[in-house]
Amino acid sequence: MKKRIVIGITGASGVVYGLRLLEILHNNPNVETHLIISHSAFNIIDHEMDITIDEINNMADHVHDVGDIAAIINSGSYYFDATVIIPCSMKTLSSIANGYSDNSITRVADVTLKERRTLIIVPRETPLRTRHLMNMTAISQEGGIILPAMPGFYHNPETISDQIDFIVGKILDILKIENNLFKKWKQ
Repeated sequence: MKKRIVIGITGASGVVYGLRLLEILHNNPNVETHLIISHSAFNIIDHEMDITIDEINNMADHVHDVGDIAAIINSGSYYFDATVIIPCSMKTLSSIANGYSDNSITRVADVTLKERRTLIIVPRETPLRTRHLMNMTAISQEGGIILPAMPGFYHNPETISDQIDFIVGKILDILKIENNLFKKWKQ
């Protein structure tokens, strides 16, 4: 059975992380992806990336409208393995932390937590204020994983792509999906 992974891309800088994760999972025959892109993310994609929405959607097995609260992935009775919100805006983070499910991304995160599935949040903001940290703590206390887009350097990155792959590789490690996107410590 394929792993089902939901990917939410929100309106924070760093959409390249979400697109790279989607690209890697698209090329994995053992993974089925469900994609949701927030309205704000469309603007960020247009500003930061040289790719069309159709090209992005074609990398996903299923695409859900952010406004469709009735989407199949928003029901606890529909099984999926994990949700990754990458990048995660502070607005989305706050909504998840406070149980405010006003769109498909925040609702699927809510379902993920209530069903005790893997939720990975990749916040992309700096610096962080106390409320941001408190919201991250609230999600972590419910079992969510906070994986900030903080690059490592022990793998001796040479390019921006190496830094992006480091973060995506860490996500894949948590999802238990084999990868060689970065050199692991002491290898």
